[in-house]
Parts: sequence; C-alpha cells; structure tokens
Amino acid sequence: MNREQVRLVELLSKELEEGNLAIFAGAGFSRDAGFVDWKTLLKPIADDLDLDVEKEWDLVTLAQYHTNVNQANRAKLNQLLVTEFSANVAPTANHRILARLPIETYWTTNYDNLIESALEGSGKIADVKYTIKQLATTRSNRDAVVYKMHGDATHPADAVLIRDDYERYHVKMQPFITALSGDLVSKTFLFLGFSFTDPNLEYILSRVRIHYGRDQRQHHCILRRAKQDENEELADFEYRQRKEQLFAGELLRVGIKTTYVDDFGEITEILKAVEDKHKRRTIFISGAAHDYAPWSQAESERFVYELSRAINREKFRVISGFGLGVGSAVISGVLEQTIMDGGRLDSEQLVLRPFPQTQSGKRPLAELWREYRHTMLDHAGIAIFLFGNKLVDGQIIESNGMREEFEIARDKGVFIVPIGITGSISRHLWEEVVRDFKAEDHPRGNDILPLLQALGDEKTDLNEAKNITLKLLKII
Repeated sequence: MNREQVRLVELLSKELEEGNLAIFAGAGFSRDAGFVDWKTLLKPIADDLDLDVEKEWDLVTLAQYHTNVNQANRAKLNQLLVTEFSANVAPTANHRILARLPIETYWTTNYDNLIESALEGSGKIADVKYTIKQLATTRSNRDAVVYKMHGDATHPADAVLIRDDYERYHVKMQPFITALSGDLVSKTFLFLGFSFTDPNLEYILSRVRIHYGRDQRQHHCILRRAKQDENEELADFEYRQRKEQLFAGELLRVGIKTTYVDDFGEITEILKAVEDKHKRRTIFISGAAHDYAPWSQAESERFVYELSRAINREKFRVISGFGLGVGSAVISGVLEQTIMDGGRLDSEQLVLRPFPQTQSGKRPLAELWREYRHTMLDHAGIAIFLFGNKLVDGQIIESNGMREEFEIARDKGVFIVPIGITGSISRHLWEEVVRDFKAEDHPRGNDILPLLQALGDEKTDLNEAKNITLKLLKII
C-alpha cells in the first residue's frame, strides 16, 4: 500500500475501535458478486425505447422515459429488479471482511441482500430497514442495522427507480433522510462502490455541510484512479484526469476525502489491513496442562493469571477454549482486572468457548472441535501457546488439540507467540516459530525476533516471560 492508503487504514482502524465507523455501499460494491450495473440492468428498457444505453448518462431519467411511454406502468422495471437482484449470490470477500468487523451501521442504495447475507454468515443478526414502518421497530439482539434507502429487490414496486421516485423522496421517505443525516453527523462513513451521482445523497450531504460548515465530520471514500484506455487519445485522458482532481475537491467540500487505488483489488487489501489491525487487539490463549513441569502448579497458575490480567489491562480482548489447568486462571485474571477498572465482564473483554465433551448429534466430536477452533481463531490476530499436555491412560502426552490450533492459526495468518519455557508442546511450537521466523516479513521484525527467542531461553523465568510477552503484544 502507498502512504495515503496506509494513512486511511490507520484512520479507519481508530474509528472502528471507537465504535464510530459506518459503511455506505453503492452499486459498484456488489458488481464483483455477479450483479449487473445500472447500464446492464436498463439495457432492455433502452432497447424498448430505441435508445442506445451506452449513449445515455442519466439512467434515472431513462427509467422515467420508459414509465412515461407505458402510461406510468413500471411492471417491466419491477420484474427486472426481481430477476437481477433476487438471485442467491454469495457475498464477495469485501462483504465478508466488513461483516466480521464490529460495524453496527450500514447504508446502501443497492437492492440486493449481500450485506445482510454476509452479516448472517458471520453469525450476526441484521436489522434491515427499507420501509418507513421498519424504522420504528427494532429487531431483538441485533448486531447491525442495514438501511436500504432505495428499497429491496423483494419489494420492487416500492423501490426508488425512476425520476418521480427521486423527486418525491424528501417527502415520502423523509425519516430515512433524517436518519442518514444524523449518522453523517455522529459517525465516520467509508463510501465504497459509489459514484456520488445519486440525487438523494447529494441533497443530504449538502444540507449537512450547510448546517455544520467547517465543523462537519470527515468521511472517506475509495475510488479507482483514472487510467488511459486502450486507443484513448492522450488529450482525452488528460481531460479525464483534470476532472478527477476537480471531483475530489468537490467531494472534500462536502466532507469526503478521497483515497485512490489503481485497481479495485486494492480495496480488498485496504479492508484486510483494517481487519488485521483490529484482530491484533484480540488474543487467543491456547493452553492445557495436567503436568506443569518444569514449574510448580502454583507458580504456573499464578503466571497465567497475571499474564491474563495484564493483557486485559492493556485493553486486549481474550478468547479461550477453557483448557484444562489454564482456563480458570485466564478467567480469574481477566475478571479481576475488569472489576478493578470499574467495568463489567462481557464479550469485549473475554470470550470463552468451552469444548463439548459428549456427542449429542450426528457429527463426530473431533469435527465439532475443529470447527470450534476455526471459529475462535477467525476473530484473533495473535495466539499465545502455553504448556500443552494431557493425561491419557495414565500417561502424560502432548496435546494434539493445541497442535491443531497452532496449524489453524498459522494457516489463517495469526501471529503465533509460543511461550517455550512452559514446556510440553509449547516448547516444540516455539522451536518451529523461531526457526521459521523471517524478520523482513514484519514491520518490526528485528525487534520481534530477540523477544521470541527469549521466550524459550532457559534463563528466562515466568515473570520475565510475562513482561516479554506483553512487550511483544504491543509491538505486534
């Protein structure tokens, strides 16, 4: 990423952590899923009117022409919406990334269900609003609100499609304008897949600007930089570049700062960087111990307790599977620090996923456990490994479950911190991590490597290991 894109990642990450980030998705955001753009959608309409859709720039008016010719009958338009946007299409990578993030507010002019489908795929409850009446109700235990300001493909007759709909919007759909105006004032929006030619949005942005002037909130958008097309004259390309610069200035006037990409694939890289930065605030603690050698049980439990408490004090979130001999100390450390900070224990501090011990359904336990591990590690950016043994038939053996968690974490790109001095399988994992670590692959790799090495050094005691681990977490 270039400097502007890195700066955008930093800004979005900060707003995300403070709970202020909202998304506004336009038609371009759904295109990679296979849905048509407006020109493709309205081509049959243009053909009916003996017009060339490639020559038409005002597609809203084109849709109005069709309605006028058919004496206000828009049955064909409605059918096109149902046919093109009701298909069961899988969300894109960008949709899935956003759905995994703690974003509570989505606005869209799209008719499809990709946003709500991605949220549900991430185990979240989406409260979808596309009618005035829906604004007055709240879905129980919702995780996010999805405002579809132009309607939904399942109710095409009420969708905003033609010039008449846009002209009446400020009267017929005034509560949506009020809601969006409020969000534009209180939240930081990231506009994706948007051309900013929508008259409703232009109306709202201009009024927010008039009310707040230079005090309006800074929003962001990502646009693809103009590229010279094949066979395009240089003068024509330079003309488009000048217009691009002027357009960016106009967006800035209404409080939207533009970050450019050369290819739409870079948008995924930016969103992934935001997700990675967010996930680095969530730490998965993997550990199980029947035997604590070379340490005593008391000092080992104290170590886990103090480490967990310190992690919580630094405002990291902890995910744990409640491993034998480790889980209780993790809970105690996080709980005590949370209470001392005057807070209450919830999923912002600790997420526990105790493993089912009996098979009640048709799926084998091993399969359920693996799915459990994948789910936990989907939300973590760092994984700490402690101890790692269990008792089987009177013999102490290494924990194969922790090995599986290590493999999953590595596959998902989670940063792995094995505390080698705790012994058992954690020692072997530490050896692998140190052996394979490449400083050049990490922004502060030369600072990280000696700290990782110290976590397996025989001269390092448990208290030093705690301090080294905390220093590592802050760097990572």
